[in-house]
Amino acid sequence: MEAATTPAAAETQHRHGGCLSVRTFMPPGPVARCSGGSSQAAGSPDEASCGSPRWIGKSLSCVCIKRKGAYERICVNLTPVQEQRLQRLRHRMKVYFDHSRRDHQEALRALWYATYPDQELEGLVSEQWKDMGWQGRDPSTDFRGAGFISLENLLFFAKTFSASFQRLLQKQSGNRATWEYPFAVAGVNITFMIMQMLDLQSMKSIAAKPRTFVKAVFVQMLSEDEWAFDLLYCVAFLVMDKQWVEKNASYMDFNEILKSTRAQLEKELLLEDVLRIEDMPSYRLLC
Repeated sequence: MEAATTPAAAETQHRHGGCLSVRTFMPPGPVARCSGGSSQAAGSPDEASCGSPRWIGKSLSCVCIKRKGAYERICVNLTPVQEQRLQRLRHRMKVYFDHSRRDHQEALRALWYATYPDQELEGLVSEQWKDMGWQGRDPSTDFRGAGFISLENLLFFAKTFSASFQRLLQKQSGNRATWEYPFAVAGVNITFMIMQMLDLQSMKSIAAKPRTFVKAVFVQMLSEDEWAFDLLYCVAFLVMDKQWVEKNASYMDFNEILKSTRAQLEKELLLEDVLRIEDMPSYRLLC
């Protein structure tokens, strides 16, 4: 299988162990893809490899996936910038929301005023928070599943794409259900869904089973934009709401909608012409 060629791509081809490798330079990290027939390793599909790995070189991590009976491998040589950004993102994912920390309190206040700029906040524990879609008077109790990064995601969304954020908050598009999803809590669940999809917390290297192909693609995107995770979050929220309206969903359907949202994101991330979050077809939903 040949890798797709783009006008900006510079490719060099090598033959090793009956496997054609095509290296496409996607600044700053190179990507190599190859597929082989007789050179596939014996064993379970998850453990199958494509050709000889000796050509890969030191510190080059690979993922192998099966497509229509053939194995395709994407090899990612992490640059220092990618390593640094990946580690920073992993660190963000490990931070729990701590209501006693001043910076966490300020982030929560910032979210309130980014959402309701003309409305005074009565306190970090207040009935007002229910209007945003938190389960109770104290929003800090809803961060347990995804941690502080879920608050950062909501704040990024509110500040970067305020029109889209307000449209979803106010449920302004489409015929809405009587029993709607709570906006803020849905946002926390979307963060957790993306964390599970990318599985970055468990990464010691990109090398893993076929399900990690999306992970490898995303790490490449970090070389384009340090805020790729936050941008993906914004896209995911719009995709989720779009599917919610199209399927005439109600609150009890939320988990199924979240699953279909993940499937749509994975599909778009694996498109050959998607090199950045901005290239995803659903990115156009943002405004």
